Parts: sequence; structure tokens; C-alpha cells
Amino acid sequence: MAARAKKIDSERFALISKALADPNRLEILQKLGASEKAATCTCIRDWLQLSPATISHHLKELESVGLVQIARRGKFAYVTVRRDILKAYLQRLASI
Repeated sequence: MAARAKKIDSERFALISKALADPNRLEILQKLGASEKAATCTCIRDWLQLSPATISHHLKELESVGLVQIARRGKFAYVTVRRDILKAYLQRLASI
């Protein structure tokens, strides 16, 4: 039996759209999505040349809308894209 596709409601769709309106957050998501492996905040800093505080803020925003998952191991944070949420968002966007 195939897994049911995740759906997002209008409020979550709007929140994700707002989060992705920032070019830095969109670029973070694109870079993370291009990799199958989790990235550390150091990797993201190297990609974008932003301060750790700014990266932390952007990741918090992406995590709050469910687009990324952050796993903390020791003093490192590993960030991955929640592909199920991203796929549901893109499907909803395509249906407009």
C-alpha cells in the first residue's frame, strides 16, 4: 500500500511562503536540498558568509515552519531538509 501524501493547510502554506520570501533562507534550503547528507551550521556559514547569529535565526525560522529538521549531537547541529513537507508545499503551490 502506498503512503499517503502529506497535505498542508492554508495557514501553514502561508507561513512557509513567508519564510521562503527571504533570499537567505531560500538559498539555505536550496543548498541543503542539493545534498543528501545533513549539513552543519559551519557548512552553511561557509556557503553564505553570514554570522552564526544570522544563520541561527534563519534556521529557527525554517524549523518553525517544518522545512528543516535540526539534530543536535554534542556541540554540533546537523540540519536536513524535511522533504515530505517541502513536497507537500510544492504540490500545493503547483495547484494554484
